[in-house]
Amino acid sequence: MKTLSLCAPAKINLFLHITGQRSDGYHNLQTAFQLLDFGDQIELELTNGTDIHLINTLPDVDDSDNLVMRAAQLLQNQASQPLSGVKIKLEKRIPIGGGLGGGSSNAASTLLGLNQLWDLQLSLKQLAELGLRLGADVPVFIYGKSSFAEGVGEQLQPLKMPKMWFLVLKPPVSVPTETIFSHSQLTRDTRAIKMPSVFVQGEKTQGRAVESLSGLQLNPELINDCEPIVRMLYPAVDQALSWLNQHANARLTGTGACVFASFSDFDSAESVLRQIPSDYQGFIAQGMDHSLTHEQLYQRINK
Repeated sequence: MKTLSLCAPAKINLFLHITGQRSDGYHNLQTAFQLLDFGDQIELELTNGTDIHLINTLPDVDDSDNLVMRAAQLLQNQASQPLSGVKIKLEKRIPIGGGLGGGSSNAASTLLGLNQLWDLQLSLKQLAELGLRLGADVPVFIYGKSSFAEGVGEQLQPLKMPKMWFLVLKPPVSVPTETIFSHSQLTRDTRAIKMPSVFVQGEKTQGRAVESLSGLQLNPELINDCEPIVRMLYPAVDQALSWLNQHANARLTGTGACVFASFSDFDSAESVLRQIPSDYQGFIAQGMDHSLTHEQLYQRINK
């Protein structure tokens, strides 16, 4: 096997509580990662020699900073003997700077794919430990399950979610994660909770399509502690949340800039998507308990 094509799925944070700041500057948090059936595409091809080449670069991102390149180099350096080179093609669909985990997912899919192509036989735990060096969100994509997360996001407990559709909107702005986590007004002392019920039975919301069929809604007690800061610093995100709130219960994912709402069926989500302002990007995706990346790897192994 010389080539491999994998999805790198997006995620949304259904909520995000910041429970403290660590001595190393990172933050302890609690969140629920919901994987989506929407993502980037990564193609890996083994080559002669040992060089790693990224065929298509990303705007405003040096190849040396691209998490795909860093993941491939990190894994190659773990080997006890020289490994072949690889050409990597990355097709981006996940908006950059949107809080959807695109870079982390790209890194995870690269680690998973090259572990198979190079026949390194590293366990998911070993790959997750490597991935954590690249970013706190990488492990959830390595394990490939929607999860309740603690620590910096690496302590994971799988969650079984109801089948929901999500409308995701990206306003015309990117939000640097470090800007939000370094802000002096960010809430850093939210009380830690046990693994919560992310979706609860809710009342129908008059005039809205959201959740009206299943009667389920995202637990209103679970919020995103980053949202007030993001709304204050980035008016475009504030406007996107206000617009989407006219049609559904809108939330911020991660540190933004993307916002989302949950729906019990595709048609309800599509009816709102058709109305989005022209300067927004938008897509509809179904929540997945398991990553498409793992499904593709399983199918490839068992052909």
